[in-house]
Amino acid sequence: MKEDVLFLMFYASVAMLSLIACCYLLFRRSNAIAPNVTPPVRLRRWTAAFFAAISLCHLWYLPMYFLTSPNEVMQGYLLAGMLDSMTVIPLTIVVLLAMLQDRRRPLWPVAVMMVPLVLGLAWCVVSRSDNLQLVLSVYFLLIMLGTITYMVRAIKRYGRWLCDNYADLEHKEVWQGFVVLAIFFLLYTIYSLDVGELIYEYAMEAILIILVCYLLWRVETLSDLSITEPQSLPADETMAGDAEDHALSMTIQYKITPLLQKYCIDTQLYLQHDLTLLQLAKAIGTNRSYLSQHFSCQDLTYNAYINGLRIQHFIKLYHEAVAANQPISVRQLAHQSGFRSYSTFYAAFKQNMGMTATEWMRKM
Repeated sequence: MKEDVLFLMFYASVAMLSLIACCYLLFRRSNAIAPNVTPPVRLRRWTAAFFAAISLCHLWYLPMYFLTSPNEVMQGYLLAGMLDSMTVIPLTIVVLLAMLQDRRRPLWPVAVMMVPLVLGLAWCVVSRSDNLQLVLSVYFLLIMLGTITYMVRAIKRYGRWLCDNYADLEHKEVWQGFVVLAIFFLLYTIYSLDVGELIYEYAMEAILIILVCYLLWRVETLSDLSITEPQSLPADETMAGDAEDHALSMTIQYKITPLLQKYCIDTQLYLQHDLTLLQLAKAIGTNRSYLSQHFSCQDLTYNAYINGLRIQHFIKLYHEAVAANQPISVRQLAHQSGFRSYSTFYAAFKQNMGMTATEWMRKM
């Protein structure tokens, strides 16, 4: 009895935590977790809806802890499962999709694939039978596997899009999506098992706490990329994007190379933090599609191009400091070279030079 009371207190605390997180995202305009970051409004609202659904699902599962009749418990779980299929589960998928900002993906397929599950559970509730439970469980697992497969491909594509459009990937990291995906997968795996033990209930609530805290942090630290990247391209960019002729590609390359030298390298524009492909295109007097095609012709991403220039600038600063017999701070030189974070510099230097900056300095 004492264990049941403790669990119900824990259960209520998780529901309250979700509700507080929902209210924070809906009503607090400023960012308390990362003040310098402007998160996507769309993701913020969908995540708030997801937190609200978590709080509500605690309400419709609560009667199950007081029912004694097996038939009533079964009916209660079927009804709760139907409500989950209408709220928590589809909102989970929507939040995952909203995290990917390379394009706005349609959400209606999420509703369509949930319809059979909702209708099946509704039939079970009305007929007071669980004959379809096995079929519905298999269908639910297929939804999860299909979602995971799609998200893995979408996240990889998103990572390529980031490298093609952004020099600085801080607060845009693609690997964060895999973490959220793994937590969701663990949560719904336990959910589908439904072993009915108290340890199972504690595990579910503990994972929900981790999920709420992590999602809240992830939403508030993820930059809104729509601020610098428009949703649609101008007509001339669209036409340029359709050009596949090799001669045109070579013409673009010969035209843009001197422009990059004059307006990016000579002016050291690459030292600007958060310099995007669109901003660089405007600076050299061309459009995003032409510039993107220029890098594609060289089998190069925009991120690799800018970070390559920054690494060369770091090497130049290092040799100047050695010649002047000045104390050398790798972090300081990295920041002066345009890198906002040391972790980004570390990865970029190793990718460009085949060794870490410390190893390279020892050899020098």
